[in-house]
Amino acid sequence: MTAQRTDSGTDTTPADMTPADTTPPAPAADPGAPPRRAAPPGRGTVPATPPSPAEALAAARELAPRFAARAADHDAAGSFPAADFADLRAAGLLGLLVPRRLGGSGASFAEYTAVAEAVATGSGATALVYNMHASVTGALAHTPDALLRELGVDEEVFTARDRALAAAASGALYGVAMSERGAGSRLSRITTAYRRVGDGFRLTGAKAFVSGAGHADAYLVAARERTDDGAPRRDAAAADGTGEGGTGEETPARVSYFLVPSGEGVRVEPTWDSLGMRATGSHDLHLDVALPADALLGGIDGLAVLLAQVMPQWLVASYAAVYVGVARSALAAAAEHTRGRGLEGLPLVRARLGRADAATAAAGLVVAEAARRVSEAPGEPETNRWVWRAKLVAGDTAAEVASSALEAAGTSATRRGHPLERIYRDARCGALQPATSDVCADWLGVAALGGDPENAAGPSRW
Repeated sequence: MTAQRTDSGTDTTPADMTPADTTPPAPAADPGAPPRRAAPPGRGTVPATPPSPAEALAAARELAPRFAARAADHDAAGSFPAADFADLRAAGLLGLLVPRRLGGSGASFAEYTAVAEAVATGSGATALVYNMHASVTGALAHTPDALLRELGVDEEVFTARDRALAAAASGALYGVAMSERGAGSRLSRITTAYRRVGDGFRLTGAKAFVSGAGHADAYLVAARERTDDGAPRRDAAAADGTGEGGTGEETPARVSYFLVPSGEGVRVEPTWDSLGMRATGSHDLHLDVALPADALLGGIDGLAVLLAQVMPQWLVASYAAVYVGVARSALAAAAEHTRGRGLEGLPLVRARLGRADAATAAAGLVVAEAARRVSEAPGEPETNRWVWRAKLVAGDTAAEVASSALEAAGTSATRRGHPLERIYRDARCGALQPATSDVCADWLGVAALGGDPENAAGPSRW
């Protein structure tokens, strides 16, 4: 199925979303700053006029050094960079992917990736949380109306979608709650379940690796439809763990997305204490919540896997640009360190940084090409192939560049608190985040052999 990009839906007013109380207000605006409109209570302000994509990129580049100055303290404490998000909100960047008619910048996927990379040169953790927000707003804004209408959705679905997008343009922050302990990010294995209750739903379960947990205004939650006997449905292919067995008698899985507001029925369990990306606040989320009918995104059960296959950029490679930015920051930190210690005269040091520069530039070009194709021809088979390439190349390159840069800088750069030590740990996470580098390489290998990666033998990638 091929998706074509269109502007989304019909106009509505912003949602009334209650923010988490833990985020401080934005700092006072500069005297020359543009007028502001109200953000969610306690969250500061957003520009009266949304920035253009070019202005958003300039703002991200201007903010990056500020984020870098805060990054070490947040990494050491494992604390959420609330001030960074106050800055992003004040610059209007939370509405980057929201259509202009709803108060946003109307950016394309390619324009988003440039902003994400710029943010990541300051703080990889901040950029990663920002990516999760963009994954929600981008998927909402860029899922074609024609595709949804072809599937038979009601007009109320477009109204609910536009309300969520307008809220983001007004400063609401969204998170993604997809992964689970024991299942990872594979949609076919999740156990968080929902069932219809009256005119709405009851959703129960637990999620892991929820970046921005406790700071987001709402979460995109993946959940499986619950059967009449109370058990989550399992698909036939997943039943025996091979992806090609099963009894053939199981009810097909129907995995859906819900937009779940923070508040009653949503509890954060502080669990995040990781090797890298320590400031993302990716804690566990426990859910036992009643939801209205319009919380079901798309208005139809079972759209999650379909959308993942048609538009894999939001699950596979939206954060590829983040790791290109992390690689750039590793190169910059290594260059500053080696100059400061008088090592720039050593040919082996120069050679390492030269290779790191070439590898980072190459990864940036791969990500830019994938982003261009997503913006111009979303859902095309060759576009999706570039999406998987982008995630593989960006994740592996960030780790390799940071490792080589650290060796060039020497032992003194491995001390806790040194920027390169932190960046090295952040970069190491790129290949591990879904889709992992091995999964990406396998997908591309099947395609290179002339097969269909989405229906290859073995466990489902989703």
